[in-house]
Amino acid sequence: MRKEYDFSKGKRGAVIDSPGKTRITIMLDDDLIEYFRAEAEAQGTGYQTMINATLRATVAEAKGKAVAEDQPVTVAVLRKVLREELHQ
Repeated sequence: MRKEYDFSKGKRGAVIDSPGKTRITIMLDDDLIEYFRAEAEAQGTGYQTMINATLRATVAEAKGKAVAEDQPVTVAVLRKVLREELHQ
C-alpha cells in the first residue's frame, strides 16, 4: 500500500499562509502559558489569540491610543460591563 503514495512534490509545514501574521518561536514562562490556556478554555477562544490581544492592548496603551472598538467582545469584557452597569 505504501507504494501507492507519492510525496515527491510534498511540502513540509503549514499549507495555507495566514495574511498579516508571522510564525515565530518565543519562550514564555510556564505560569503565563497555563494562565492563558485556562482563560482561553473558559472563554472558548484560543490562547494564542488572547496573548495577541493582550500584546496589542499593551502596545496601544503605550502609544496612548484606545484599543480598537471593532474588537470582538469577550465574555470577560461583557461581564465587566454588566457589573459596572448593574452597580450603578
